[in-house]
Amino acid sequence: MRKIIVIVLLGLFYSTLVFALDGNEILKKVDRNLNPESFEMYRKLINIEPDGTKKEFVMFSVKKGKEKIASVFLSPASEKGRGTLRIGENMWLYIPNVGKPIRITSLQSVTGGVFNNSDIMRVDYNSEYNCEKIETTDKGYTLYLRAKLKNVAYETLTMFIDSKRFLPYKIEAYAASGMLIKNLYFKEVKDFGDGIIRPSIIETDSPLYKGYKSYIVFANVKKRELASEIFSLNYMDKIEGLR
Repeated sequence: MRKIIVIVLLGLFYSTLVFALDGNEILKKVDRNLNPESFEMYRKLINIEPDGTKKEFVMFSVKKGKEKIASVFLSPASEKGRGTLRIGENMWLYIPNVGKPIRITSLQSVTGGVFNNSDIMRVDYNSEYNCEKIETTDKGYTLYLRAKLKNVAYETLTMFIDSKRFLPYKIEAYAASGMLIKNLYFKEVKDFGDGIIRPSIIETDSPLYKGYKSYIVFANVKKRELASEIFSLNYMDKIEGLR
């Protein structure tokens, strides 16, 4: 009987603690569970066309803080050496032998397919969005997020979160008009070591691109301290040297 009482009390304490969190605090928790504060990773991005044709890209990326991420393409050969940099809402593409980096936008895509640059160069969600509403579900929480700025890829997001791990399992992305732009599915939670337990695959589809799908597969996600000067236009041609 005592054990049952203790378990009930602990459950009530845990529930009180969780429900005391507001939506933005939950969003920050999700961000940290998806990514460490500073880390490196490898990703394979796969675009699949309606006829089954596939195109694959492999990228090495480093991220620091809430708003800085830099990447370099390792394959295919036609893309090798290209680099991307995001600092807040500012994005650049580096192409070897083509002068200085080129400004790009969040709605463009450096790889084609359904993922846009905002998806590929994802910074922390809480740096871009505020939670306007939170609902509880049988799986956890649903957060209704609105963009803080006007030049982001999506005006609003509906994020479905598993409360056991505080990780998203689906995100619906909407335009300012309320039109659904795409769905993002977070799959196959994997233990990458050093306390990093997160989805290893993100799949996306869109009613705007019927029959097309894109995937990002994550590998070798590791915590790593990174100098701030890495995230600069002058360093974009050196990112591969960090491997």
